[in-house]
Amino acid sequence: MILLWGLPEDDPLEAVFRVLQRSGAPAILVDQYEVLNSSLRLRVAKEVEGVLRVGSQEVRLEQISAAYIRPYDSTTLLRGRAADPRSSAYRHALEFDACLRAWCEVTPAYVVNPMRAMAGNNSKPFQSAQIQSMGFRIPETLVTTDPRTARTFWEHHGKVVYKSLSGVRSIVSRLSPAHMRRLGDIAWCPTQFQQYVSGTDVRVHLVGDRLFACEILSDADDYRYAGRQGLPVQMRSCDLPSDCANRCLELCQAMDLVVAGVDLRRTPDDQWYCFEVNPSPGFTYFQTHTGQAIDQAIAELLLRAPTPVGYCT
Repeated sequence: MILLWGLPEDDPLEAVFRVLQRSGAPAILVDQYEVLNSSLRLRVAKEVEGVLRVGSQEVRLEQISAAYIRPYDSTTLLRGRAADPRSSAYRHALEFDACLRAWCEVTPAYVVNPMRAMAGNNSKPFQSAQIQSMGFRIPETLVTTDPRTARTFWEHHGKVVYKSLSGVRSIVSRLSPAHMRRLGDIAWCPTQFQQYVSGTDVRVHLVGDRLFACEILSDADDYRYAGRQGLPVQMRSCDLPSDCANRCLELCQAMDLVVAGVDLRRTPDDQWYCFEVNPSPGFTYFQTHTGQAIDQAIAELLLRAPTPVGYCT
């Protein structure tokens, strides 16, 4: 049995679930919209045991051999009185999430990806240090709340981008003279500034020991939001040099990630920079443009997962 946890309209989760359904593999979708119609009994002793119920479906936790998780905070999905933190419904959603997250950390099942492996993404500076330790180049970076220091960094490099420090998605933007009057705002919000590196973006999706690389052609500061700047985006599958490919594999292995999205940039003189590693990549955006069967690869990874000791039939 394979468990999927998240929202049914989440594109990556839906894509993998469809592949599993077509293959006839037994799978259960823990739909977070149905959290109030779901329950979980978990016992952790010599073995990890329990029962998961989602609507009319019920499965023993010992039957689950693999899990693909992309959860949100279930309490944010509640409506009406249930959204009141004092309500029993709110407490139920909170406890259900906590219990299932705990199971993901202690289960012998193959989890893509464990919460502990994804934790490094919550701090971009920490992750950058990990990336650099594996031999990738990273842009010169400044994290500061001092407008003067930021201005000096900007003047030194000429071209600079800024982005969020946390794992929450943010739009990468290039600093321009229009930002000068707002630079004082960083006094209240630690901000990450990076040297702008020119070159071609390459996104690499790792699935197990397989790599799916695609080259992205766009003049936008952040190609994911090129439409907001009225700019086009082109993507095409590409091959990585063997040393770069091996470095991607080693980096993700060091981070304990079996599925990841690695953001690279190849400079005109063939230097490779790595900006970040996404531990829960929205791969469908790239798959749509390139035709790469990343959903199939993830489904196959889940299906190949070793059966946990004590598996029940």
